[in-house]
Amino acid sequence: MTEPRWFSQPYPPEGASAAEGIRNQLGRPELDLLTILVRESAQNSWDARQTESSEPVDYRIDLRTVGPAHIGAWRELVLNGAPVTAHLPLRDSLKHGTVWMMAISDRGTNGLGGPTRADNAIGDDRDFVSFVRNIGEPRNTVLGGGTYGFGKGIFYLLSKCGTILVHTRCRTGDGTYESRLIGCALWKSYVADEPTGERRYTGRHWWGDASGEVIEPLVGAEAESMARRLGLRPFGPQETGTTIVVIDPLLEDLQPAQAADYLAETAAWHLWPKMIATGSGQPAMRFTVSCDGREHPVPDPRQTRPLDMFVAAYEAMIGPDGTDVECGRPRRFLGRMGLVTRIMLPLEPTRASRMLGIEDLIHHVCLMRPAELVVTYHPGPKPPSVNQGYAGVFRGDPGMDDVYAKAEPPTHDAWNPQSLEHPESTFVRTTFRRIHEAIDGLLSLGGTARSGAAKVALGAASSLFSGLVGGAWGIGGATDYGRPGSTATTSSRASEADEREAPEPTGKEHVPTGTASVANRPAADHGSGGGQDVGTVSSTDTPAYGAGSTARRRPRVQYVGEPYYDDLTETTVLVQEFRLPVPGRQRVRADLAVTLPGSGGREIDPPLGAQMPELLGWQDADGRLHAGPSCEMDGSDVVWRAVVRPAPDTMTEIDIKVAAVTTL
Repeated sequence: MTEPRWFSQPYPPEGASAAEGIRNQLGRPELDLLTILVRESAQNSWDARQTESSEPVDYRIDLRTVGPAHIGAWRELVLNGAPVTAHLPLRDSLKHGTVWMMAISDRGTNGLGGPTRADNAIGDDRDFVSFVRNIGEPRNTVLGGGTYGFGKGIFYLLSKCGTILVHTRCRTGDGTYESRLIGCALWKSYVADEPTGERRYTGRHWWGDASGEVIEPLVGAEAESMARRLGLRPFGPQETGTTIVVIDPLLEDLQPAQAADYLAETAAWHLWPKMIATGSGQPAMRFTVSCDGREHPVPDPRQTRPLDMFVAAYEAMIGPDGTDVECGRPRRFLGRMGLVTRIMLPLEPTRASRMLGIEDLIHHVCLMRPAELVVTYHPGPKPPSVNQGYAGVFRGDPGMDDVYAKAEPPTHDAWNPQSLEHPESTFVRTTFRRIHEAIDGLLSLGGTARSGAAKVALGAASSLFSGLVGGAWGIGGATDYGRPGSTATTSSRASEADEREAPEPTGKEHVPTGTASVANRPAADHGSGGGQDVGTVSSTDTPAYGAGSTARRRPRVQYVGEPYYDDLTETTVLVQEFRLPVPGRQRVRADLAVTLPGSGGREIDPPLGAQMPELLGWQDADGRLHAGPSCEMDGSDVVWRAVVRPAPDTMTEIDIKVAAVTTL
């Protein structure tokens, strides 16, 4: 059996690329190395898919230690003929007590086929030499995600010793299957003292069959046997694909399990278009992340906020609600776009979302080329409320793919029109202009938001001035509310208010433009009563008297805290907590209305096709939701919740009314 060993590349007379130059081809990206790894490796897997197969591409990231059963083989075989540490720090990495590796693998792909020598790679089938030998080779995949293959440098950058193993299985020209295994390293160029004098080396190294004039991969049974000795994931009898093993990976400041969680979330943010079901009923790719054998689930974009908004925008884009994006001069069809807006809770930013510049508010358009891999999340103007968000998806037309590809840096995470010549630069600039025009139309809300206006969300600003509006309580386009228990104070009447009847209402108050109203509630001092007593009783909400009974206290509603947004299954709802402090059986109902920004009026009859707030039900202390326009309950200190689906782009009014239930 062939014993693999290392070969270090000397500079040939005609010159060659130094390792430092290859490592620096990614530039200085804004994304971290783990994020670039997910993006670039998944893009490689997608470009290598078997186009004739309808099965999803299987993509995995396995972060694990080299176990006791295999560490001896690693130290014996992988270090055979390795350069000294000063020229390649592989020995230091493999002498640690615990050796970590990260295996990035795909199945259902073509593997790295074609010739193994660069001088023999004449035709289109040259995947092996494109990945292992050559640098900066143009793509040969139509509408592929990659361009010049610089992204493979991320594997070397992520290794503390700049070393990877490549295990692949492909189909040969005669239709048989062939396994291949080779090691590759990129570190630094250097000068070595040799018996014949000093000699310069490029800093590139390969590990494999060194018996010929060019180092070759182990192939066939030898490759499979060596992979088993090293504990690498095997291939099935008719399975093709590639596994890249990063030795001693850099995990930033994360522990391995934390890194696995981060990789899983990062995959969702950057690869969600490949996770959603297509017309065939299954996604284009399957994603798995594990750490030492324990799976770390990749979030489902349809069930995960705020990715579900981008999924909705994607479906709008491919459906009748999508819009064509065009350039007028010179005339060119640029692509399709979809936009959605929703009432939403503020986000809790994560490490993965912060890497994309997404904090507590979604106001972004996801840019993608026809390969449907996320390029970036382009931020638009902030909506007028901190409780409103929008998401968009723009997909370039296939006829524009080369233009958008040329506008990308090596990490494929931006479109830079300044890097293009006319008219291509015009097409990219016009793309951004059309996107912002669509967003301006989405946020106009009767002209209250326009390009060039203040960049501070008006909802947050108006909250600061809400104390100037006496007797007005708000929710909707101008007010930011958190959950109970937040730093917001709870309004209440003095405790003695519980002992007297509430006055009859004198009429509804309307709040000025820029605020929103929940109900016409009397102004109250802040205190410890735990709620706000409201005596809003209509002519039908009269005190009840049983047969032969004496007059009793009139039922009333005590509002508990401020209204707030919450999640109910997949819906963002508006919640008002309340209690009924007067004993006895009572029936509550909700009077819902909207106030449009700038209208100053209360609307209970919507225009044709317009939405109105909808009462979803009454939630008791045990979390059970009682559907129906009204609900019977006993007066007590128990807190109930009125759950309302607010109308988009409006300010919602909630007025809870109560009446005693007559007993005979």
